[in-house]
Amino acid sequence: MRLWIALWTATAALLMTALPAGTTEAGWALLRDGEHVVLLRHAIAPGAADPANFDVAQCSTQRNLSDRGRQQARKLGALFAARAAPTELVLSSRYCRAHDTARLAFGAFEDFAPLDPPAAGEAERKEQLAAIVRRVRDYTGSGNMVMVTHLETIQALTGAGAREGEAVIVSAGEEDSLRVLARIVFN
Repeated sequence: MRLWIALWTATAALLMTALPAGTTEAGWALLRDGEHVVLLRHAIAPGAADPANFDVAQCSTQRNLSDRGRQQARKLGALFAARAAPTELVLSSRYCRAHDTARLAFGAFEDFAPLDPPAAGEAERKEQLAAIVRRVRDYTGSGNMVMVTHLETIQALTGAGAREGEAVIVSAGEEDSLRVLARIVFN
């Protein structure tokens, strides 16, 4: 009985560690073809919430990328350049940690306020998420489009979470949601 439990535990552990690699490879395969949209959670930024004096226009009042986060963002960009079709368009939340991730990984980017964390008011939140879904649905480029955003936004759009620096490849789902096609996990 103990041998069976040990074998089952080892098999389960092997499957759990193999899943991200397989998922990651499936994600790269999609991105090599181009014409896909990626929700990219910003790179590593210590802390859980912005300070009470938060101002979207002042980086000193926000959570910002750590040194490790800046390294992670550069690595993300290098991997996208080496393993994916060209990144045609990069949109970013207005938050400094998203800006820095976009700049370090891809160079040029455009602000897209709907990528900020979801608004507190229900009507405003619904319109914000609908604007992102419309942008995904309307994308027709031959390269990939990357949208640098936050955990809360990814959760609201897909129902799934994402680690810092994780790429979630999506397509338009029903109504105001997105369907997850694959993921790329960066260490």
